[in-house]
Amino acid sequence: MLTENLKIIGVVVGTIGLFTLVANSIPQVQSEVPQDLSFGTDVTAAELTASGGLLFGSAGGCTACHGLGTRAPNLLTSNGSEGPIGARCGDRVTGESCKEYLYRAMIEPNVFLVEGYSPIMPDMRRSLSNDQIWALVAYLEAQGGEVTVTGADINQEGEGEAQTTMAAAPVPAGPTSDATDPLEILRANACLGCHVLSGEGAPIGPGFDGIGGRVSADYIRESILKPSVAAAEGYEAFAGLMPAIYANQLTAGQLENVVMFLAELR
Repeated sequence: MLTENLKIIGVVVGTIGLFTLVANSIPQVQSEVPQDLSFGTDVTAAELTASGGLLFGSAGGCTACHGLGTRAPNLLTSNGSEGPIGARCGDRVTGESCKEYLYRAMIEPNVFLVEGYSPIMPDMRRSLSNDQIWALVAYLEAQGGEVTVTGADINQEGEGEAQTTMAAAPVPAGPTSDATDPLEILRANACLGCHVLSGEGAPIGPGFDGIGGRVSADYIRESILKPSVAAAEGYEAFAGLMPAIYANQLTAGQLENVVMFLAELR
């Protein structure tokens, strides 16, 4: 009996050891998304551009609108004969450099609305840090243009070129509005920029009409808070486009109002 037990223990220990060895042999890949960026005054253009590129394609949620060219201009390709955003941003507003225009477009997105597009972009200070916003500016400048963002732009308050022309107080992460009506909440958070409801919106993501008959309230809630967990059937190609910012942009009450509203749509 003792011999038999020792054999069993030996098999268990050996199995655990084997799995541990295999697990440790797999390269540990660090997250690509620079969730918390902090740059010094000596940061290089290459470092800013690389970080901004990762943000643009993932945590920043930019491709949800700017990667399709339907609800917002496609920033990485030519806009007619103007070229990508880095080649045309310096000509958008008289007297503003490319980086000034791009920075303002992040924090005051509806000041200079591109003709033909709706004012659906939120103030990015609600979901991104100042360093992250500047990294995105550098990345966009690099698309057909020269990166002029420096550590001085990021770290100086009220003295850098861009800060002097458009100084604005930081906006803390939080609800975009104090609305309690679910439809107002959806509009305030630009949800209808990618989802259709009663003929309003754009068919980039799953439509809201009848959604309560297709999925549960729990599924809707998780899709809002953790949009990268799963993609709706038929929308796999758009997986990862929806930004994971709504846990900060919605209060608990607003979230539940929206979830219950959608869950009751049959």
